[in-house]
Amino acid sequence: MDLVLQIEDVIEQNGSDFELSKLFKQYIKEYKESLPELFEKNQGKDFLVKHTKQLDSIITLMYKTVLRRMFGNYLPMKSSIPIAIVALGSYGREQLCVHSDIDLLLVYKDIEGYQTKLIIEKLFYLALDAGLKLGHRVHEVNDLFKSSHEDITIRTSLMESRFITGSPFTWHATQRELNRIRKYDTKEFILAKIEEAQIRRKKNPTSMQPNIKESVGGLRDSQLLFWIANTIYNVDSIKALSGKLFSEEEYKEYRIALELLFRVRSALHLITGKQEDRLLLDYIPKVSKDLGFKDQKKLATRVLEAQWRINNFTQIFVKKMLRSYIAEESYITKFRHARVQKGIYNLDNRLYASYNLKPLPIDKLLELLLSLPDEKYKFDAGFLRLFTYSQIKHPLSTKMYKLLRQLLEREHTYSFLKLFYDAGVLHQLFPNFRKVMHLPQFDGYHTYPVDIHSIKCIEALESIDNKEIKTLHDALSKEEKLLVKMVVLFHDTGKGRKQDHSEVGAKLILQFAKHMKLNEELTNRAVLLVKHHILMSGVAFKENIHNEKTLYKFMSKLEDAKNLTLLYIHTYADINGVSGATFNSFNSKLLHDLYVSALEVAQNSTQITDAKKRLNIEKRVQNLAEFKALPKTLQKRTLNVESNLFFFKHTPQDILRIVQKAQETKLYSYNVNNETSLSLEIIRKIPLNLGFLLASLSHYSVANMEIFTLFDDVKYFKIDFMEKVDSELLDEIEQILEAAFDMGRVVKLKEIHLKREEITVDCEHSLTHAELTIQTANQPGLLAYVMDAFEQLKINIVTAKIHSTKYKARDSFLMDKNGDICNNAEAVYKLLTR
Repeated sequence: MDLVLQIEDVIEQNGSDFELSKLFKQYIKEYKESLPELFEKNQGKDFLVKHTKQLDSIITLMYKTVLRRMFGNYLPMKSSIPIAIVALGSYGREQLCVHSDIDLLLVYKDIEGYQTKLIIEKLFYLALDAGLKLGHRVHEVNDLFKSSHEDITIRTSLMESRFITGSPFTWHATQRELNRIRKYDTKEFILAKIEEAQIRRKKNPTSMQPNIKESVGGLRDSQLLFWIANTIYNVDSIKALSGKLFSEEEYKEYRIALELLFRVRSALHLITGKQEDRLLLDYIPKVSKDLGFKDQKKLATRVLEAQWRINNFTQIFVKKMLRSYIAEESYITKFRHARVQKGIYNLDNRLYASYNLKPLPIDKLLELLLSLPDEKYKFDAGFLRLFTYSQIKHPLSTKMYKLLRQLLEREHTYSFLKLFYDAGVLHQLFPNFRKVMHLPQFDGYHTYPVDIHSIKCIEALESIDNKEIKTLHDALSKEEKLLVKMVVLFHDTGKGRKQDHSEVGAKLILQFAKHMKLNEELTNRAVLLVKHHILMSGVAFKENIHNEKTLYKFMSKLEDAKNLTLLYIHTYADINGVSGATFNSFNSKLLHDLYVSALEVAQNSTQITDAKKRLNIEKRVQNLAEFKALPKTLQKRTLNVESNLFFFKHTPQDILRIVQKAQETKLYSYNVNNETSLSLEIIRKIPLNLGFLLASLSHYSVANMEIFTLFDDVKYFKIDFMEKVDSELLDEIEQILEAAFDMGRVVKLKEIHLKREEITVDCEHSLTHAELTIQTANQPGLLAYVMDAFEQLKINIVTAKIHSTKYKARDSFLMDKNGDICNNAEAVYKLLTR
């Protein structure tokens, strides 16, 4: 049985109001459950119109039901009852979303005998009991004009009125009042709406999780355009001004953008089951699927692009409509004195342009900007229009690149870049941006899409409030300032590809640097800085910046102190471009400490070269299939081995073999090799009596010895002798090795002659390590003698580099400074020369 028959049945049987509301409630419930299916077939404005029409029919039926209930079989003609039911707001525009409030205006004339107030009251309660989410106003026709002056939102909602049902006579009377309202004090109303929009736009800026309704370029901006057009031109839709205020093509692009927002907002309401207008990250997968987007990031990009389009269109054409309403006689003199050239004015550093001015060539517009004093500027919508509709030919000419260089060389570039973005020409003037326009960054860190983030980084660079960084920036040459501005602007333009964005960005800036005529040195610096633009923040915030290895590894990538300073300035701008609160006192101190420590390390170019060499070996190790098969913890331990020499002395395969053996060793392990000459390889977790071992084998000549600390206090020893021993002696050597793990064993040392001048202690070798070198005549038992001295002084050997020939010994020992060796250097000299 259909709903109408069910209603009639209840009324005929004198059923209760509750029974009637129950029927409507069930019908509305079933209708809402069918909406996802309807949305699949009809999206965008079509879906909203169909939804609106369905609600119209439900409200119309409710009104008929109330009248039937009150008048029974003596129901008068609907036109005779002085009530008009009118849709307002988005419902009036036929843009009502699924879970939005249904705004109704119930207009009546209080004529005795019709009980209009009672009818309205019953209709209201029936709608509420049936589950409709109403936002309603009730007015007598003659009260509308007065009420519209009490609140600007009332006047605004009345502008979007649409007759649903009731008396056409009452509706005609209502329309006369609405027309009277529209014409009353239009200037005050328009300026109030503009101010209201400015507050809203400031509160809801462009973001990667935009509010489809309230954000800059959202549905509210399109509504503002309609409200002003309706007030000034009395049109029922923006389309009516196509061909007059704007071209058919301009309107088409705007309408396509608006259609996408309608689709996204409807999907959000259906997915969340509530009035949700924010495209939050959690909703994007389902919205993408419902709207047929395979790529979720593509949906977000399209939405941001649509909001940009609506914002651009609204700014330009709202101002075009408003010109005559905001013009004042006092402005004429001011503008006359502020004239820059025909139709263009600079008033208090705000650029204006006449709408009668035809779009100028882009090079002329850039020359115009360059002719202005080097200050910060704002731009009126008329001036924005000139850039929006200026034709830009590609590839850019040499003259164009020259003009762009001059723009970037200015102290204040941010306002120009923001103008280019608002006008939609940023990626045309700077082709590096083509792939990243409106590209979101869903990394849990960035606040803005790539293009806006990049521009905000420039704003931060041009308004540095950190004294140290400002001093460093001010000390740069003109070309170095241009270089750092290019790096800051283009550092993220490699995003949106499958490859590492830093690598892609480095290739992109290389081409731009050539167009900017940078010399080879500055070009190489630009490429390196983009390639490593996240290096400084990554090291400062995630690694131990007081670890010497970390510092040398860091500086090996940057190569010199100049790059370090430039990266420090860039990192400041990059972090500030995320949001105002991201650069705080905590991370400021970390970056400062890293800069100071790395600056000190930068003085030691030899160590930096070693660190760079080690990085290359680490990459070879990481590329091995055997390395990738290791547990993550062991991979990390391998790469964190302190000694560079360990990596230099061994092949990638040997490195993996040693660390795996070290991981498996419980107390100690060793291997004796005697193929060409005697060689001992020892890995120990417990102490090794090295003095005893070397003294016991002092009748053999040591050719080379390596000592490396691996991880978890595990040490690796490699002792190579000059001689090959008789095979029957190998068992005896293994017994000596076993005995060497008894720290109580002592062997009388051979007499050694060392002179003070043959010993050097270098306490400035590095921040954490000292180096002791011995160059003397080779003597049997020399190494055992030296190691015994170290054990007596409790000096921890990190790395030993032993090289002996038949006549000469050149030994080098790297040791921890925390063994207090530098304060006891005299004791070392005395003990070794005893």
